[in-house]
Amino acid sequence: MMKLSAALFFLTLGLLPWGVVGAQNDVKIANRTIERTVSLRTHSLYAPYIDQDLQNRWWDFGADAYVNTNKHIRLTRDRPSQMGWLWSRLPLTSTNFILEVEFKIGGGDSNHLFGDGMGIWLTTGRAQPGPVFGNADQWEGLGIVLDTYANSRHSYAFPRIYAFNGDGKTKYDKDNDGDSQALAACSANFRRTNVATKMKITYIKGAYLNLKVQYKAWDEWTECLTLPNFELPNAPFLGFTAETGDVSDSHDIISVTAYSAILSDPNAPKDKLVGAQPLKTPSTWLSSLFKFILFIGVIAGAMFGYNKYQLSKLSARSPLAYGGRSPSGFGGGLYADAKRF
Repeated sequence: MMKLSAALFFLTLGLLPWGVVGAQNDVKIANRTIERTVSLRTHSLYAPYIDQDLQNRWWDFGADAYVNTNKHIRLTRDRPSQMGWLWSRLPLTSTNFILEVEFKIGGGDSNHLFGDGMGIWLTTGRAQPGPVFGNADQWEGLGIVLDTYANSRHSYAFPRIYAFNGDGKTKYDKDNDGDSQALAACSANFRRTNVATKMKITYIKGAYLNLKVQYKAWDEWTECLTLPNFELPNAPFLGFTAETGDVSDSHDIISVTAYSAILSDPNAPKDKLVGAQPLKTPSTWLSSLFKFILFIGVIAGAMFGYNKYQLSKLSARSPLAYGGRSPSGFGGGLYADAKRF
């Protein structure tokens, strides 16, 4: 038991510095983390999507888009020359926010050519149909395009996700898939997947916009792009559009979940992690270590006392306790030979 206690003691001492270092790292980044989130009902959307009046209080849809109350809002069918849109009625006024969008893109025949793609918009204008994946050209704000058809040759694979920052004046270079205009992009095979395809957009005003995609496996988020020091226009509208040309796909919005992100106070004490349980300081770690060693010592003492008690009982039954004779009066027996004890 003493060897076990010593091993546990040194093992705990060996692990202690790692725990302290880990805690310090958490504290250093705590001042710029998201402390909590608040659900935004005005910019969230779930089945059955519409109320008894076949309307939605917070969203509009139009053109070729239609609602399947059990499944999705389908922006385009898998037919040529389709275009559909879905837009929030109110602007998004949160300074920092998180958007999680579940969508589905795919046609009936996996071998045919498909396109064109879908757009996710955070722009000053809304519900203006046009030639850019169903949205108006020369927009002001952020456009995230899920492009499934390459109009020209590129060194990267399609489908591809692009991020564009529209200034309201520049036209989209559709012939080259906006390649030279994109702020950032990534290739991701989000079409016809075996898991729910989702996109998560995290926006911290003036700090960054980050985009992740789930398409490989459940709860596996793949980093796509990050825009540092990025700022959206004040109070943009949130929209989803899609279009098909000579080639086609169905483009579905399944759900939209929006949160306002509340950041931790930058002036918070640096020895505390805001929004979580207080971290243990080194002195608290030493106190816990002392209690643990004391507990091991109590167990060791109890086992030592129990062993002594058992030895005393056996000694009371041995021939030595009766002058070398068995207490039953027999000269031999199990305890007659002290070497066997």
